[in-house]
Amino acid sequence: MNETYPYPYSAAEARKRNELSLWRESHRANIACRNAIEDAIRQNFDGMNLQTDCLKAVLDEYGYKRTERVLAATLQELSWDGRFSPANKQWAERRYIPQDERHNAAITIRSHPAVLDGFVDLYRKAYQKLELFGAEHCVGDRAEQDFTGKVLVLSPDTLKESCWSQADQLWYARSGFGCEPHSSGRAVFATCLSDGETARWNREDFIGVLDEKHLPDWAQEKLMELTAPRQEEPAAGEMKLE
Repeated sequence: MNETYPYPYSAAEARKRNELSLWRESHRANIACRNAIEDAIRQNFDGMNLQTDCLKAVLDEYGYKRTERVLAATLQELSWDGRFSPANKQWAERRYIPQDERHNAAITIRSHPAVLDGFVDLYRKAYQKLELFGAEHCVGDRAEQDFTGKVLVLSPDTLKESCWSQADQLWYARSGFGCEPHSSGRAVFATCLSDGETARWNREDFIGVLDEKHLPDWAQEKLMELTAPRQEEPAAGEMKLE
């Protein structure tokens, strides 16, 4: 798969950050992804139907993140076009695309909108099959919540796609100034429920606090192990009572 970093900011912001080389490399990959989507549609549309497996080659080469970026940017650029379904337009509107009119136009897919709408449907279905946790699985106001002692959902945007799974998304927040909602600190020290790995994240890396009703059984067991009170070892010379 193309390993080019999907740069998240506009060219103007990249210039301020002295990261134009990263932006340029990512922009070239975005254009290549656009071309791949156009090719996939052209080769798999018979005039009536779009083959359901036409998405696979694009995802294999460019991954979900970049494919989503190009699709969402296109629908935002063409938001006036009534040939896209309201559901797909709303989906695209909820995706953050940096304001960069000239360069966003350069990655706009030029396939027929009605056929492209079907391609977006295929992408959304493929993403849903991953069964990743999202904002709809979280509770409360993220901006006002104290994360300490809570099970948090790590954003897929923070993870490599090779680590996209529910198991890699669930973290138990232990400490850090970033746990406090109005702290100037960002650090959240947490433990991964699946393998016990400990790591430092930033508060903004998390989507929010997982609703308990969505906590898998395996994660509930791990959480109980992490939060169970520890028995103190007897001091030297003391008897351990059974």
